[in-house]
Amino acid sequence: MKIDQISRVRNFARSVAVEVGALEDSFLNRGRPLGSARVLNAIGLGYQKVSDIRNFLKLDTGLLSRLLRGLEAEGLIETAPNPEDRRSRVTKLTKAGAKEFDIYEQLSNERAAAILERHKDARRLLDAMDTVTVALSREHIVFEEVDYASVIATKCLSAFAAELSARLGLEFDLKKSGDPELSQMEHPHGTFVVARLDDMPVGCVGVKGNGGSLAEIKRMWIAPAARGLGLARRLMTTAEDAAQAIGIRTLRLDTNSTLHEAVRLYRSMGWTEIDRFNDDPYPDLFFEKQLS
Repeated sequence: MKIDQISRVRNFARSVAVEVGALEDSFLNRGRPLGSARVLNAIGLGYQKVSDIRNFLKLDTGLLSRLLRGLEAEGLIETAPNPEDRRSRVTKLTKAGAKEFDIYEQLSNERAAAILERHKDARRLLDAMDTVTVALSREHIVFEEVDYASVIATKCLSAFAAELSARLGLEFDLKKSGDPELSQMEHPHGTFVVARLDDMPVGCVGVKGNGGSLAEIKRMWIAPAARGLGLARRLMTTAEDAAQAIGIRTLRLDTNSTLHEAVRLYRSMGWTEIDRFNDDPYPDLFFEKQLS
């Protein structure tokens, strides 16, 4: 690793530490340091098991215990034995804690807005932040089946359509691209899988079925910030496994030859090129795979 690269990483780390208030005794002027504020935030976000808070924030057990005791002493949280496992503990916000959580949310939003206003190209800045976020937290990316009409699925589909419009040099219309009915993307016909990092979607893929043994792969997308990490292959494998679990034996998909990385992926995963099987105006390559 070149010394210049190391230096740039360290400069970045110093800038972020100062900007986010990591060195402040009173984070956002609320009378407690960043560590306590982050624990309060995690609880407010729904992390109630102490073990989940520790894993989410990557905190040492002893440090987390001290932070929890401090918040409890302030009357902001309550802790109790886990009713499902008396060996562990759960915690929740008190009324005062919920109020403090809301104040932190407002102040944090204002600080974020101020940071974005400093750069004339906010989108470029956000893209860089997303890349750093994924690089630092890639082990926390989860894959889950979601409703095709859910908020997170809609975010993925909007990003998918916007990227194809840019890549293909046209206005990509989901409705003209074999847009499935909701029932075709849910059990027992199909499924829709999202890869996410907390509430940030970083990829998706769907299985569109009609109840038979033949189905299609649809809406395969990876966020630019998450590319090069092997997520596309993991998503495709997840989709194939999900399809096989609901009785699908043959999968098909279509793509455009300008999407070189997608074409390489499909061929490397054992997909075989076949003749056109639909009247979709966008693809010019068609593949099929038999599931074992």
